[in-house]
Amino acid sequence: MSSLDKMMKWVEKRLVPPMAKIGTQRHLLAIRNGVVSSLSLVLIGTFFMVFINLPIKAWADALAPYSATIVIPYRMTMGLMAIYATFVMGQDLAKSYNLDGVTGGILSLGAFFMLQQPINVLTPKAKPLGFVIPMANLGASGMFGGILAMIFAVEVYRFFKTHNVTIKMPEQVPPAVARSFEALIPGAVILTFVWVIRDVLGFDVNAALLALFQPLTNILGNNLLGALLPMFLIHLLWSFGIHGMSIVGSVVRPMWLIMLNANADALAKGTAATKLPYIAPEQFYQWTVTIGGAGATLVVAMMFLTICKSKFLKEVGRFSIVPAIFNINEPMIFGAPMMLNPYMFIPFNLVPLVLTTISYFAVKFGLVNGFTTIPAWTLPAPIGGYLSAGNDWRMVVLILFNLVVATVIYFPFVKAYDNKMYSDEISGNGQDSESQAKRDAEAATN
Repeated sequence: MSSLDKMMKWVEKRLVPPMAKIGTQRHLLAIRNGVVSSLSLVLIGTFFMVFINLPIKAWADALAPYSATIVIPYRMTMGLMAIYATFVMGQDLAKSYNLDGVTGGILSLGAFFMLQQPINVLTPKAKPLGFVIPMANLGASGMFGGILAMIFAVEVYRFFKTHNVTIKMPEQVPPAVARSFEALIPGAVILTFVWVIRDVLGFDVNAALLALFQPLTNILGNNLLGALLPMFLIHLLWSFGIHGMSIVGSVVRPMWLIMLNANADALAKGTAATKLPYIAPEQFYQWTVTIGGAGATLVVAMMFLTICKSKFLKEVGRFSIVPAIFNINEPMIFGAPMMLNPYMFIPFNLVPLVLTTISYFAVKFGLVNGFTTIPAWTLPAPIGGYLSAGNDWRMVVLILFNLVVATVIYFPFVKAYDNKMYSDEISGNGQDSESQAKRDAEAATN
C-alpha cells in the first residue's frame, strides 16, 4: 500500500466520521438553510448595485441624481438579510425538533428584533419620524445576532413544549389560533429575557458578537493561511464523498457575508475598488478558485473530452462539460469519480490552494478589484467574476489565467488516469470502464 493510500485510509477513518456528524448537526443545518434561503432576494438586490456601477462614465453621470433611489432594492434585500435568514433558521430548527415551524420562526424573529435598540427620531419638527430601527444590524452584520436569537428562542420553545408548560386550547379551536396560544408562555419568557439583557442592562449583544468574531473574520478575509483553510477543508471532505461546502460553509458563510457587506459599504462610501476591507469573501472563491465547481474541475471535463483516449473518460467529459460551465460539477465528482480516486486526489486538493494563493495576491496588490456583489452562482465564471468585482475586465483575465494554471497541474494526473483506464478498456478483461473506475476508487480505502 502506497503512502498516499495509507493517508487516504487514515483520513477516511479518523477525520471523515466526525466531520460527517458535524454536517448533520441540526443547528448548523438550520444556519445553512436560513442563509441560503435568503440568497434569492440578495441576488435580485445586487442586480441593482451592478446596474448602477457599470464602468461607463456617461452612464454613471446620468444615473447619479437617482442613485439613492436605484439602490433601495439592494438595501431592502442585502441590508435586511439577517431578518429573512433568522425566520427561516428558526423555522428549520423548530421543524427538526418536530415543533411548529412558523412558531419557531416568529419567536426567533421576535428575539432578534429585541436585540435591536430603536431610536426616537424627533425630526422634522413638523412631523417627527418617531421610533425607527437602524439598519446597521439588520443585514449581514446582524447575522451572528440572528443565529444566537434563533438558537435561544427555539431551545426555550422546545423546553416549554417538552415539559408541557403551554396554554392548551380545545380541539375545536383552529390550529393557527391554538399555536398562537401555545407560544404565549415561551414567547413571554424569550422576549422578557432579551429585553432585560439589551435594554435594562444595556448590553449590546450585536456589538459583542461582532467584536468576538472580528479577529476570526480578519484572519479568514485578509490572511493567506486563513484564506487557504476553507479550501483545504472543503476539498479534503469532497475527496471522501462528503459535501465540503455544506459543512464548512455552515460555519464560515456568516463571516463571508459580513466581509462582502463591508466591501459593498466601503465602495458606496467612496473607497477604491482595489482597496476594499476584505480580500476573501465567498465570491472570491466562487469566481477565481472553484471555477466550474469544487476543484476547478471545468478543466478536467475539457481534458477528458479532448485529449483522453479512454471511452469512459470521454463520456464523462461529454456529460460533465455543460453543467461545469454553469458551476455544477456533481456529474464530474461522482462520474470520474474525483472522490476516493488516488489518481485525482492530489490535483483535486492542490489546485484550489494554488488558485487561492494566486487570486489572494492579485486582490491584495490591487491587480484586480475586490468583490462587492453576489451574481447568480450559475453564471459562467468570467461573467460572474466580472460582475461581482464591480465590472472589472481584469478579473476575467485572472480567471482565464487560473484556468490555465489548473490545466497545467491537472494534466499529468489526467494523462496517468487516462492511460490506466484506456489500458483496462483494451485489455479484454471483461470489465467496463465504469466498473474499473469504481474499483480504482475502492482501492484507496483497502
